[in-house]
Amino acid sequence: MNKYLIQISYTSEAWAAMLKEPQNRLEKVKTAVQNLKGQILEGYFALDDCTLIVIFEFPDNETAAAASMAFLSGGAIKDLKLTPLISPEDAMKAMAKGASIGYKPVTAK
Repeated sequence: MNKYLIQISYTSEAWAAMLKEPQNRLEKVKTAVQNLKGQILEGYFALDDCTLIVIFEFPDNETAAAASMAFLSGGAIKDLKLTPLISPEDAMKAMAKGASIGYKPVTAK
């Protein structure tokens, strides 16, 4: 399973609805995530531009994108950022692979 960071910003209308009827949105989307063979690993509310930060596991990028599209389709979210996450071990493998491809950057003279 692959891990993804999803950062969500709610609309003012969504905030008004949640103030009127407080709810844990992670519990509300749990079944939808499970229907995609995914799971919620961690989630936090934040008091900045990004109001909900969640780490999910999904089988692949297509599934993560499908979840993001579904979340956005409801109209309560004004912004969503989907970021694939890789482990430090996989990042080191990528660094080694990147170092071996023979890329030569442009240099100033």
